[in-house]
Amino acid sequence: MNGLAFDPLLPWPVIGTLAVLALLVALWSVWQGLRGWLWRGAAGLAVAAALAGPALESGIRNKLSDIVILLDDRSASQSLPGRAAQTDAAVDELTRQLTALPDTEIRRITVADDPDGTLTGAALTRALAAEPQGRVAGVIAVTDGLAHDASMVPATAPAPVHVLLTGQETDWDRRLVIEEAPAYGLIGQPVTIRLRIEDQGAVPDSVAQTPARLRIMLDGEETRSLDLPPGVTLDLPVVPKHAGQNVVSISFQAPQADVPELTDRNNAAAVQIQGVRDRLRVLLVSGAPHPGERTWRNLLKSDANVDLIHFTILRPPDKMDAIPVEELSLIAFPTQELFMQRIRDFDLIIFDRYRVRGILLPQYYDNIRRYVEEGGAILVSAGPEMSSVESLNLSPLGAILPARPTGRIYDQPFLPRLTEEGSRHPVTSDLPGAPVEGAERSWGRWLRMSEVIPGPRAQVVLSGADDAPLLLLGRVGKGRVAMLTSDQVWLWGRGFEGGGPQLELLRRIAHWSMKEPDLEEEALLADVGAGLAVTITRRTMDVSAGPVRITHPDGKSEEIPLTEAGPGRFTAHWTAPGPGLYRLAEGEIERVLALGPAAPLEFEETVASGAALGPLAEATRGGVLRLSEGVPALRTVREGRPAHGQGIDRPWIAITPREAASVSGMTHRPLLPGWAWLVLIAGLAISGWLAEGRGRLRGSA
Repeated sequence: MNGLAFDPLLPWPVIGTLAVLALLVALWSVWQGLRGWLWRGAAGLAVAAALAGPALESGIRNKLSDIVILLDDRSASQSLPGRAAQTDAAVDELTRQLTALPDTEIRRITVADDPDGTLTGAALTRALAAEPQGRVAGVIAVTDGLAHDASMVPATAPAPVHVLLTGQETDWDRRLVIEEAPAYGLIGQPVTIRLRIEDQGAVPDSVAQTPARLRIMLDGEETRSLDLPPGVTLDLPVVPKHAGQNVVSISFQAPQADVPELTDRNNAAAVQIQGVRDRLRVLLVSGAPHPGERTWRNLLKSDANVDLIHFTILRPPDKMDAIPVEELSLIAFPTQELFMQRIRDFDLIIFDRYRVRGILLPQYYDNIRRYVEEGGAILVSAGPEMSSVESLNLSPLGAILPARPTGRIYDQPFLPRLTEEGSRHPVTSDLPGAPVEGAERSWGRWLRMSEVIPGPRAQVVLSGADDAPLLLLGRVGKGRVAMLTSDQVWLWGRGFEGGGPQLELLRRIAHWSMKEPDLEEEALLADVGAGLAVTITRRTMDVSAGPVRITHPDGKSEEIPLTEAGPGRFTAHWTAPGPGLYRLAEGEIERVLALGPAAPLEFEETVASGAALGPLAEATRGGVLRLSEGVPALRTVREGRPAHGQGIDRPWIAITPREAASVSGMTHRPLLPGWAWLVLIAGLAISGWLAEGRGRLRGSA
């Protein structure tokens, strides 16, 4: 290639000014009738030309091939029926047509699955940035158009952008949309989930406006069902049952139609609500002042989530002294209000060294028993009074206590030890410093306890003197009962013989009584790790467990064996094949596990649409076409012309050849050397002077 280039010695505005002045001088000379105007004007223009530095450039021009970006969408939504085959056929045909074009290269970009959905916009932006803009002749995207990063789609492109949509014009889908859901909720208090049913696409007339039958389940148990028409927003009240994770699953069956909906994976949703207690209300009744009374008070007062009401009976009815009643600084014990009217306001009632002395009427004990059977909890911390005629076991409350006293008291030092059941029960299983066989004791001894005979359903988790039951746990109806047959636990807090985990043991007993999920002896737990890795833990009082049956979102099931990880603990490691709502079951215990959204982001909207990429195609004079009408033919058009249209047998799309080239072996040679410019300028100036001189001589002659 040959061409003229410039290497100016002064800025172009200065050179332009000189050229204009030269022309003005020439015009003035013409107006004045001077004969040398042409030569002087030419001299001025020659000066401007010399300052512009004209040079001859020559080199070898190498034509560059055009680049066509072919975007291949392989996201999860492209796995819907028929779309993968359409994509394969379109990509193969377009590749064949593009390969047949001369001087054309293909840059194939694959959009795969991503936790954030289909990132078509980011893929297009990266692909265009990676190629020279002067060589991009076109962009062809084979996709369903469901881009989840619409804000990243470029506003324009250097060549036509064509969007070829997969799917069919008759595609339709019905989905469940969760508009608003709480992350936390108070136990026993309703929270609201806002949802609606939404229809998309070419909904059949037989299905349009037909209500969907919603099925609502809480932790795997169905709570209610109802009909909800599409497009209607519903505020659904849900009551968290327990502390920790409450999984609410909402689903509906796919509607029956001649043309089935695209997928039923968006017909369900899972909402995880963390159940929290407003405040734990505890009633502590101490039968008499003693060194361990402060232990219970310190434990319960140290927890900011506990509301404690504490009564200590200092002056029982049978105490006779000369102190006038009006001089006593104590309030009356509100037995009627506490044990009849407001007993269900409490989560736990603790009887600390309490003895039956006529303060509580028999009907009060009956009411406490009913309170436990209906879901309440009591904890009995017993001293020598348990083995006396004033024992709680002899009251109507004795029917629900986990053991009955024999009347014998062990008044001797003993070391509390874990029983076989205690090594598996979460209340005592991993207490720090628990003594083991053949090792020196790490807990301090206690000095006194009552002998009891455990009931048939009682769990003995700690033993004391002569292996007699020390700590017993039991269930009555929907409630729970715990019994500590010694009042010497305070010795651990004082550091006697090294002490022991006093506060931790009492905290666990109290929280187990109040049904803390982490202390359930029969539980199926699932901890989600990185990705979709799940650690399954089965906690049980049995010596064996498993396997765990796992039901997938599509209804398929598999069994995972468990291996023993410790007394009462069996674990398994499992990786889920994908996000969704899984059901775990072992024996009679079931658990619902939500991994990611119940309906992945890819399946929230499934009907193919050009809404996200359409503006880019329109801005570049490209087109949005459906592959259901066939793979379009490929043409070439000049830049700026429409790049799509309808042919005789099928639609067509076009790319714009860019005619890009590179130059090699470039040479740069000044048009004239410097001395030649000086000679030229001087010659023109002298010629002008001579012409004017002859004109003056003729005029004088």
